[in-house]
Amino acid sequence: MDMGLNGKVAIVTGGSDGIGKAAARALALEGARVAICARRPDVLEAAATQLSNETGGQVVGVVCDMTEQSQVESMVNEVVAKWGQLDILVNNAGTSSAMPVEVLTEDALSYDLKLKVYGAVYASQAAIPHLKAAGGGRIINITTGGGKAPGAGSLPTSLSRAAGIGLTKAMSRDLAADNILVNTVCIGLIKAGQHERRVEAMQDSNPELTLEDHYERMGGRVPLGRVGEAQEAGDVICFLASERASYVTGASVNVDGGTAPVV
Repeated sequence: MDMGLNGKVAIVTGGSDGIGKAAARALALEGARVAICARRPDVLEAAATQLSNETGGQVVGVVCDMTEQSQVESMVNEVVAKWGQLDILVNNAGTSSAMPVEVLTEDALSYDLKLKVYGAVYASQAAIPHLKAAGGGRIINITTGGGKAPGAGSLPTSLSRAAGIGLTKAMSRDLAADNILVNTVCIGLIKAGQHERRVEAMQDSNPELTLEDHYERMGGRVPLGRVGEAQEAGDVICFLASERASYVTGASVNVDGGTAPVV
């Protein structure tokens, strides 16, 4: 199937690892030129080199802190200056933060909203003029099923993800006349570097714990019985960015092995 992505230009925030890296891989394999963004220059450059080698495509890294509006604007402008256009924005930057409301701090709440919600707004606002100039485009916001049906001890992530889902619907209405399609992918348990780092920390008190054990236990909470692969999410993101999804906007797609209790 021709996805219609050859020659398109995409930005993937949080693109040096996990879901963002998988989305960048899928887009590059379809012929898109991809800029991945993250804060750590060494990790970012390594990821961009790896993706370029794996896909044979054009993948570059741009250092950017998504909580700083001026950096986000500069990042978008740098990509457009390099390739002359922008067609796709994947707002993926984020971290997992979960705690009960009794212990939620102002700092934790503020940072989570700044990174996941403000960052998506900053990037979208910077990208929109270029998407309009291209005759339309795609914005894909990465959220979670917890934004639809929060569980206990899920703050502040469930709050920021609910805001991201609301942002998606509102932007889809605002931008439909300009042929800019806006959707969200609600991610469940997916293998990623953050889980690897968590296991490393847990091994201080439990040296026998392995990453495979950790994923097996996590998978027990998933109806499909396993933790998802990052590429399974990346491929869905790629589809929503493609011409094959030309009549899909304002939608949320669960990629969670059936975990979410809502559609």
